[in-house]
Amino acid sequence: MQATETSTKHGWTQLADGYLSKTPLFQFILVSLIFPLWGTAASLNDILITQFKTVFQLNDAATAFVQSAFYGGYFLIAIPASLIIKKNSYKFAIMTGLIFYIVGCGLFFPASRVATYSMFLVAIFAIAIGLSFLETSCDTYSSMLGPKQFATMRLNISQTLVPLGDIMGIVLGKYLIFGSVGNLSEKMSTMHGAARIAYGEQMLQLTLRPYKYILIVLIVMLVIFALTPMPRAKATAQSTAAVEAEEEKPSLVETIKYLSHNKRYMKGVLTQFFYAGVQTTVWSFTIRLALNLDNKITDSAASTFMIYSYIAWFVGKLVANVFISRYSITRVLTWFSLLGTLSLVVTFTIPSMIAVYTAILTSFFFGPEWPTIYTHTLDAITEKKYTETGGAIIVMALIGGAIIPAIQGLVSDMTGSMQFSFIVPTIGFLIITLYFFFEHRFEVKHPELMQEH
Repeated sequence: MQATETSTKHGWTQLADGYLSKTPLFQFILVSLIFPLWGTAASLNDILITQFKTVFQLNDAATAFVQSAFYGGYFLIAIPASLIIKKNSYKFAIMTGLIFYIVGCGLFFPASRVATYSMFLVAIFAIAIGLSFLETSCDTYSSMLGPKQFATMRLNISQTLVPLGDIMGIVLGKYLIFGSVGNLSEKMSTMHGAARIAYGEQMLQLTLRPYKYILIVLIVMLVIFALTPMPRAKATAQSTAAVEAEEEKPSLVETIKYLSHNKRYMKGVLTQFFYAGVQTTVWSFTIRLALNLDNKITDSAASTFMIYSYIAWFVGKLVANVFISRYSITRVLTWFSLLGTLSLVVTFTIPSMIAVYTAILTSFFFGPEWPTIYTHTLDAITEKKYTETGGAIIVMALIGGAIIPAIQGLVSDMTGSMQFSFIVPTIGFLIITLYFFFEHRFEVKHPELMQEH
C-alpha cells in the first residue's frame, strides 16, 4: 500500500529490498551534488598540512594529525550516523551532516584567533563529523535510488563529482591561502621571536578565506534539502496480507554478528581501509614531495601539482567507467590497481621530479576504486536489512586515511627521505590489487552472486 501511494505521488515505487522502481532524477542529482562538498574539505587538508607544518614548526609525523583528526571523525561517527539513519531517514542524516559541516567551518574563525594547532584540529574534527554523516548516508543512498542492477553505476556517477570538489578545494587554497606568499617555509626561516609569531598568525588568518565560500554553499544546500521530498529507500518486510510494509530494524549486535561472519564483506572493509590510506598518503604528501625535490618551487606552484592529480583522478574515473561498461568490474580494477602500484614504485625510487609526475599518474589509477569497493562490499550483504550499518562500517574503514599517513610520516622522519616514504602507499596499493584479483576469480566461478552484471 505504501509503495503504491509513493508511486502515485512522486513517480517512483518503493521496493521491498529498499531499491526503487526508477531513479528520481532531481533527488539523485541533489544527492550527487553533496559528493563534491566532502571532496573540497578533504583537498583543503592537503593545503593546511603545508601551511601548519611551517607556522607551527611540525615534523612530517605531526602534520599527519590533520588527517588523523579528519578520518578519526569518520571512524567514530559512522556507526552513530547509521543508527540515526535506521531510526529516521537518509534525508535526516544528510541534513544533520550539513549542519555539523557548517559548525566545523564556523570553528575556523575562532581557531584562527586562538592560533593553536589543537584548535584547528578541533575544527577539522567537527567538519569530519559532518562528512561522516554525509558519506555514510549518501554513498548508500545514491546506490539505492533506483533499480538494483544499476546500483554501482549510480554510485560511480555520483562519485565522479568528488574530484571536481577536490579541484575546487585546491584552487581555493592555492589562491586564497597560499596567494602570493611564495615559499612560506623559506620566508619564515629567517624570522625569530615575536616577529615570527605575528607573521604566523597573519598566515593563519588566510585559512578563513575558503571556508567563507563553503559556508554559503552549505547553507543553500541545507535549505534545498529541507524543502525537497526524498524517498526512504529502505528494505521492508511485507506482511502476510501484503497490505502494509514495515521497515526491518535489526539490533546492532545482531547486525555486527551477521557482518563479522561474512568473509567477502570483511575483506572488502579491509581493502577500503587500505585504499583510504593509500589515497590520503599520496595526496597529503605530493606537495611536500615536490618541495623536497625542488627547493626553488613555491608553495603555490607546488599546490598546482594537486590540481593535476585531481584532474587525473577525474579522467581516470571517466576512462574506467567506459571499461566497466564493457568488461568485468573486478578485472578492470585489477589492472588499474596494478598499474597504480607500478607508478608508485617509480615515485619512491627515481630521485627526480619524475617522481612527482608518477605520483600524479597514480591518481589516474585511483579512478573509481572507492565507490567500486564500496558497492562491491555492500553487495556481499545478502540480507538488505543490514545495509545501513554495513555501509557505515565501510565508511569507518576511512580510518585508514588517519593511520597510514601517520605511518608514512614516521617513515619519512626515520629515514630522512620524504620520497622513500612513498613505499608505504605502494604496499597498500599492492594489497588492493590482490583483493581485486581474487574477487575476479570469485566472480568467474560464481557469476550468479555478482550484482554488477
